[in-house]
Amino acid sequence: MDLTRAYAPDDIVTLRRFLPRMSSNCGSATIPEPQPWGQQSGEEKVDKMLLHPEDIRPELGEDLHDPSYQDEEGPPPKLQYIWRKVIFMVLVHLGALYGITLIPSCKVYTCLFGMFYNIVAGLGITAGAHRLWSHRTYKARLPLTLFLILANTMAFQNDVYDWVRDHRVHHKFTETHADPHNSRRGFFFSHVGWLLVRKHLAVKEKGGKLDMSDLKAEKLVMFQRRYYRPAVLLICVILPTLVPWYFWGETLQHSLYIVTFLRYAVILNFTWLLNSVAHLYGYRPYDRNIGAREIGLISLVSLGEGFHNYHHAFPYDYSASEYSWHTSLTTFFIDCMAALGLAYDRKKVSKAAVLARIKRTGDGSHKSG
Repeated sequence: MDLTRAYAPDDIVTLRRFLPRMSSNCGSATIPEPQPWGQQSGEEKVDKMLLHPEDIRPELGEDLHDPSYQDEEGPPPKLQYIWRKVIFMVLVHLGALYGITLIPSCKVYTCLFGMFYNIVAGLGITAGAHRLWSHRTYKARLPLTLFLILANTMAFQNDVYDWVRDHRVHHKFTETHADPHNSRRGFFFSHVGWLLVRKHLAVKEKGGKLDMSDLKAEKLVMFQRRYYRPAVLLICVILPTLVPWYFWGETLQHSLYIVTFLRYAVILNFTWLLNSVAHLYGYRPYDRNIGAREIGLISLVSLGEGFHNYHHAFPYDYSASEYSWHTSLTTFFIDCMAALGLAYDRKKVSKAAVLARIKRTGDGSHKSG
């Protein structure tokens, strides 16, 4: 495989030095593709062991950490606020706070609908924008792809193309000025502040050099990008507001402030916790040299994304953790889709590779020692 295909010339030297070193510690297995119900054969398939990250995902290498990149010396640039975004976020959270006061007087179905809506929207981020499109940890058939596009639009956290570009840059240049939500700039900046200011020039420069051809080739992704604003207005605002009012007689006031404003603020902040808290607090059992950390509690509210040190050490693992589906609703969802034949080629890092990485770069907090 030609490793120079997806990288800029100044990255090639780093890749040739860095990837061979990873190969001795990053073995992985591809989980065989399940056949749709009624078509499974009796033959047992053997997992194919793969030793190199680039072997399990020959189409993608843009999310691998580049340790050679360093920030230029000097003070960070002055923050340039985008006031329309500041006003928007303030209004959303004020609406959410008012929505909290309305909860005691709303119908039970309204709260349940809001929670269900957020779970589906969350899967559009975790199983969709994150594990499928950002890291290519598995493959999805058309029905699942369509569902994830719709669910991602429900979440209203940028279209898939923009989300993936920012996330790949975050992984490749984590904790530098080229990281969109660099945690070294403080909790508030990494949590929400990065969305309220103009991007650092390094983010724009490095993001512009990423190979995004895999997403440009996906018609559904580009269709969503083209019609994102009207789709968000319909799916994220109008639909969740009207459904409770129409089907079980909720007031429009309760629907708007609880199911739209409060629900949206909740899913935003649960996602942002991974950029802030999960890069500032917790253990680093797999790699003590990176900022990402393990926080089990965040996994509960992020549908299984809280094992962040593992994820940054092994971004190509479809479960985003060392553990199986019982610790992650997203992994459970992907496994269910695989059982239905809608997801396949799930990538999983081998236990031997995980233990080798723990011994080489871990902080000693892992139970294996």
